[in-house]
Amino acid sequence: MTGLSTVAGSGIVAADVGGTYARLGWVWMDPEGRPRLRHLRRYDCAGHPGLGAILRDFVDELARERIAAGALAATVAIAGVGDGDTWINANLPWPVSRSRTLDEAGLAELELVNDFEALAYGIAFADLGTLVPLVGSAAPGLRWPALVLGPGTGLGAALRFGDGERPVLASEVGHAALAAGDTFELEVLGRLLQRWPHVDNERVLSGTGLLNLYRCMCEIRGAVPAWTSAAALVQAADSGQDALAAETLRRFCAWLGSAVGDMAVTFGARSVYLAGGISGHIHRWLAEGEFERRYRNKGVLAPAVAQVPVWRVEHGELAVLGAAAWHHRRQAAR
Repeated sequence: MTGLSTVAGSGIVAADVGGTYARLGWVWMDPEGRPRLRHLRRYDCAGHPGLGAILRDFVDELARERIAAGALAATVAIAGVGDGDTWINANLPWPVSRSRTLDEAGLAELELVNDFEALAYGIAFADLGTLVPLVGSAAPGLRWPALVLGPGTGLGAALRFGDGERPVLASEVGHAALAAGDTFELEVLGRLLQRWPHVDNERVLSGTGLLNLYRCMCEIRGAVPAWTSAAALVQAADSGQDALAAETLRRFCAWLGSAVGDMAVTFGARSVYLAGGISGHIHRWLAEGEFERRYRNKGVLAPAVAQVPVWRVEHGELAVLGAAAWHHRRQAAR
């Protein structure tokens, strides 16, 4: 996600920068401290030579539309972690250097922040009426700490506390080791370990991971892979034209449910919000029941996990608002 603001602080350009798309918008904070959004735009990351080019395009558009002009500062929320001038991410179509991005975009200031950290800030501004229940029957509400996670190009997660000096704890749970939940998943995991010395959650529980899972299932079932993109695989499953594609989606949702339950236990979450680009595309499969069954399957802790509701949340604009909230909090603390 990205937040741009005038140096005078009159507004923020916030954006969600993922492995596939970057969403940017002009945001300002109202007197109650809630972010307000206008001029939302979406960019194809692969269609631009780098993050700096996307920022430059958007800043130029703001000037043409007479929305904002002059020296701008930016806060970019993006999947991964910082290492000096470099941002470490395995899912972007190009490398990210803070200094190079600053120069290419023609910005006055630039900050980088983990995308799910910003999304966790944004969850406080979610429209509760749009939340879709996946586990539990409790009315939608914000129960802290809240685990915000989701599969997209990768797998991101962060924990949101009610308030405090540090209300969000970022994580890189997508790169934690993947755990198998039954003998079939052990076989899949064994095949993946023949390709990679470390098989993390993203190797299965992401857009690219969905294809990894599908190829392994084809090997196990003695089938020839018919689909080369996650979108095509989901479409084939949705249309009913490919039984193995449907089996892959069911297995993906079950495995995701198990992992989400593990994270809820690990973080001590009292509510869970499932975001990420993949979640919206596979909503019918998430609702079939295997996600919930595996989420609840936590042995002696099963009764406790059953009290932690899970909702699916559409995060497009929410991530943008969260970026602005992160930026605003940093400014207020200075």
